[in-house]
Amino acid sequence: MFLTKKYPVVLLFLLSIAVYSQNGSINGKVAFDNNEPVLGAYVALKGKNTELQTSTGIDGAFVFKTIPYGSYTIKLYSLNAKPKTIKTILETSEKSENIILELTDYQDLDEVLVKTKTQKRIIEDKGFAVNVIKTKEASLRNIQTNELLNTTAGVKIRQNGGLGSEVSYSLNGLSGSAVRIFIDGIPISIYGSSFNLNSIPPSMIKRIEVYKGVVPGHLADDALGGAINIALHDDAKTNFNASFSYGSFNTIQTNLNGLYRFDKSGFTVKASLFNNYSDNDYKVSGRSVLVTGLGGVQTPITARRFNDAYRSTGGMLQVGFTDVKWADQFFVGFTGSDDYKEVQHGAFMTIIPYKDRFLESDAMLASLTYQKENLFTKGLDLNMHGLYGKRNRAVNDTVAWAYSWTGEKAIDFRGNEYKYSWGSQQEGGPTLAKINRKVASIRTGLSYTINSHHKFLLNHVYNGIDREDSDALKPVLENTFKGTRDLYKNIYSLSYELTAFENQLKVSLFGKHYQQKTISIDPAIETDSNGKNIIINETISSNKKYEGYGFAASYAIIPNITLLTSAEKAIRLPNETEVFGNDGDNVVANPTIRPELSNNYNFGFRFGSFKIKEHDFTVSTNLFSRNIKDRIGLPIETSLNIDNELILYVNQGSGTSRGIDAQLNYTYNNNFAFNFNVSRFDLKIENRGIEIDVPNTPFFTMNGSLRYSFKDLIQKNTRLNLFYTMYFTDEFSYLTSQGANTIGDDFFKVPQQLSQDIGLSYTFPSNKLVMSFDVKNIFDKPIYDNLSVQKPGRAFYLKLNYKLK
Repeated sequence: MFLTKKYPVVLLFLLSIAVYSQNGSINGKVAFDNNEPVLGAYVALKGKNTELQTSTGIDGAFVFKTIPYGSYTIKLYSLNAKPKTIKTILETSEKSENIILELTDYQDLDEVLVKTKTQKRIIEDKGFAVNVIKTKEASLRNIQTNELLNTTAGVKIRQNGGLGSEVSYSLNGLSGSAVRIFIDGIPISIYGSSFNLNSIPPSMIKRIEVYKGVVPGHLADDALGGAINIALHDDAKTNFNASFSYGSFNTIQTNLNGLYRFDKSGFTVKASLFNNYSDNDYKVSGRSVLVTGLGGVQTPITARRFNDAYRSTGGMLQVGFTDVKWADQFFVGFTGSDDYKEVQHGAFMTIIPYKDRFLESDAMLASLTYQKENLFTKGLDLNMHGLYGKRNRAVNDTVAWAYSWTGEKAIDFRGNEYKYSWGSQQEGGPTLAKINRKVASIRTGLSYTINSHHKFLLNHVYNGIDREDSDALKPVLENTFKGTRDLYKNIYSLSYELTAFENQLKVSLFGKHYQQKTISIDPAIETDSNGKNIIINETISSNKKYEGYGFAASYAIIPNITLLTSAEKAIRLPNETEVFGNDGDNVVANPTIRPELSNNYNFGFRFGSFKIKEHDFTVSTNLFSRNIKDRIGLPIETSLNIDNELILYVNQGSGTSRGIDAQLNYTYNNNFAFNFNVSRFDLKIENRGIEIDVPNTPFFTMNGSLRYSFKDLIQKNTRLNLFYTMYFTDEFSYLTSQGANTIGDDFFKVPQQLSQDIGLSYTFPSNKLVMSFDVKNIFDKPIYDNLSVQKPGRAFYLKLNYKLK
């Protein structure tokens, strides 16, 4: 009910939309005269009243949807082939063209590079500080989506442990909830913890867009530090993909996804399934991994994590229609997932680990998707996606015995096994706490393209959470009168896009309106004037409204050198966990926490793509500045207490983040590829009148990768790819700097880290089956994120991937 009260009901209206004009689609495949598909070829369609452009995908395919019947000219350009022009007539619902381009050794840069633009280049040309990540190669390897993101300039993935452990994303130093994650524009938080980026295989992902600091209006949300948008494949062609991998720590991952379309009716079925499991029993050592013996003597050991297993299972089913007169896409769907996660310790690794403390969660969500280009009139596009359902989470902690890192019961200085007086692993007493949520999210985008120079976009995102907390181990009276936690958020954005000077100048202006309402109600017992106990409701509520605005601009000085700049007054509203707390993540509630504000600026250049015969390279760089007010994070004053099991989010104060990131991409003859990026910044905050470095933040990172391909190895029509990846993180401190001469600061430093991976993939002749083998952290170096929380060492993974298109 709360969804219909908070958001206008327009979905039924969409179901009745129909466009009765004679429209169809033109699709095709482009190949070189050696039968290899052409990736990234520019395709221009021109008719009597129609001018459209696109680019070919991985398999050389292109499509123009919902165009009037008639005669058309198609022009094609590729860097490695002669331009070609063909004529075609559309007089049925679908027309297919197979086009062959003649290979050449060299094409004039001025003629071709200006015209050849992939979807990646189109997004990167809009002026935002954005990286667009392709997933084709990653989908064939045993690489998680998070690992793919971690190789991107300015991005640092912070993960406390192995598969299934808590993950936060840092963009240019701003992290946590300052960075929003989206799946096709819907905040991923709506799906719950059991459906996360590691649950989505790269094979399901079309591209990943990483916006740093300034976020475009169509991703309407309070993403103060930036946004990561996962764009899933939306092809309306029948396909199937399956993968299975097995590796160290008994890690098993299975993924299935596919689509089937009935060409005559347009009826389409999409489905995906995933299952992840890992014992996460990797070895750990260090100052917290000790065994206490007789007399209280502590002995350092190397131990295996014994209470850290993880399992997640889920799936998505959508049925509807694609490429029909009244909709480009219309789907009704269901998403379900659940996970199980054992908890080895609190927020930090401690001398006394947990045993038999675990979390369980599940989610059941219904969805509705509607997309239509040229709705009612040419240039008017509508995109709508809604989710509604339930998310539940439970914490189980009822074991009172203390344990050591050997997995056996701990002993006191006399040699006797002992129990905690509070009766559970974490302080606070035994618990079977449950958090039940009703959740809803609706994203609506309406855009109108006046002509090739002017475009307007109106977007709205609504998120709602009705949360109820309970604990079966609390007294009956407390469970009878349960507390509730409600959060409602509306964000509106209006954007204007300008393209001028023969596409040299691109400008996007946008404004955003933020509104968030939180209500926390807890029953309490009071004594009235007659001495009787009565039940009252203690209510804490807030309703905050803010305005933000920004711009992004790009100018092509010459075709291969582009100036990029953007700025935004950004707002980040406290999320559910920061306001209401979360027992499963050891987070205490803070209902008085204030929103985080920041003025974000980016300025950079992109040089390339330059192609000289078989050499192709691009260099991009970005200078950035973030002026932050009321930054949300952990209390700086409590950084010394590293044994604390509970964490509390507070407003740390005002601060600044300034730095630079740069990236180089180079390829030779499509066989050799080299990528390298570097990020360096300072993140300071004013604490008690003194400007200090923000603790627990790596300020200098570098990533690099190499790939080399062998064709026709062992058999014809095969390809062997060899990979190497390097991750470097400079030393950083968990403790606020106390001065150059302070003794003991080294105790709180996370050491400099260099992790290296190698791998290979082999594509069999049919191009349907791919086998890959990866070795992570090949030199078995100790890798940490937060102090004392160690990540897995050397690990081996084998993956089989089968695709059918």
